Amino acid sequence: MNRKWMCALALAAALNFSTAEATYTPPKVPEDIYQWVQSSERMNYFFNKQEMSYGVDANGHADLDTLIVPVIKTYDHVQIEDVRMKRSWRMESTEDLTDLAGEANYLTINIPRGVVTVDAVELIDSKFWTVERSEPKKEVVIAELTEKSRDGIFYRAILAYEKDHRTEILSHTKGTLTEEEQKQFEKEEKHHEKEMKKRKEKEEREKREKEQKEHQQEAE
Repeated sequence: MNRKWMCALALAAALNFSTAEATYTPPKVPEDIYQWVQSSERMNYFFNKQEMSYGVDANGHADLDTLIVPVIKTYDHVQIEDVRMKRSWRMESTEDLTDLAGEANYLTINIPRGVVTVDAVELIDSKFWTVERSEPKKEVVIAELTEKSRDGIFYRAILAYEKDHRTEILSHTKGTLTEEEQKQFEKEEKHHEKEMKKRKEKEEREKREKEQKEHQQEAE
């Protein structure tokens, strides 16, 4: 193939890529089910707050140290093309990726240890159907991720949500607490509610002080 044709093909590919960039919109994720955390230049991060639950041990008791979390990451056009290109480079079929829209991950988080296990990864299409599944069983230590790490931000946001919604998450859990565990849980929740109230009052006070300061500066 001569250079002229190669240039023409490269230009056509660039035009097609630009058209995809202009027209592609990631699928809408239901806000009543999924909690948005962040958007990067490649993908949007959500976790399923309705299906988030605690683990269950062999005796059917809820394990409050283990958090089970389904998450979704929707891709932008660049990430979609990147997945397809890498697949092509490995001489693998891309036939199932014509409607690729993102991925669904199934996470198990050991809360005290701060360790995330990625149990399964599913590539999904625009209708959220699974087109491919793998089970990497990959472990990630949250403390080893930097403050700017996208995954670190995501995992810490999930743990922050768990801390403020334990009763809700427990209601999604199939296992139950023993009578002693239930009493301890209620005691911890009452203490946390007080802490949350103090935190909210502090945030509101700081917000008012900031607004007052800005008004004073404008007046000057």
